Amino acid sequence: MLSTDLADLKAYMADNPGAVIEDVARERKVTPRAVIEALPSSMVRIGDGEHFAAAMQDIAQWGEVTLIVHTDDAIFEFTGSIPVGEIGRGYFNLMQPKGLHGHFRHERCAGIAFVERPFMGKTSAFAAFVNADGGIMFKVFVGRDETRALRTDQLAQFRQLADRIVAQPTA
Repeated sequence: MLSTDLADLKAYMADNPGAVIEDVARERKVTPRAVIEALPSSMVRIGDGEHFAAAMQDIAQWGEVTLIVHTDDAIFEFTGSIPVGEIGRGYFNLMQPKGLHGHFRHERCAGIAFVERPFMGKTSAFAAFVNADGGIMFKVFVGRDETRALRTDQLAQFRQLADRIVAQPTA
């Protein structure tokens, strides 16, 4: 990306921090990771993707969250507890037979972005698992309470996880 394009993207994201990341990426012909990295530094921290399994095990302890997969053709949302998982046969496998279950190609995770920003008039906080191509594998959003405010217990867990992952050196 040219430095002028990067400066323009950073200015756009500073003025529009709640923009839909995937839409901005498509419109500007950049990766979603580039859009996340263009957010003001006070809104984003990025750790290495090698911490995928540890992050997912931590998130499994948070209680009800919303996991979102956003593709060009659909946006899938799951609200509930993320099950614990384990690595086997080349995948990180979610270990429950019903509800959210499946298999992630965890080795393709190149980064975990911890984002706190305004979105649709409210503060949001999510972990975006970013793949080796700069795309977003999925996002896990901190849950909301009955007043639609972020759950303070989960927000604390989110920030603690970010502190651990972003501070850890890569192997």
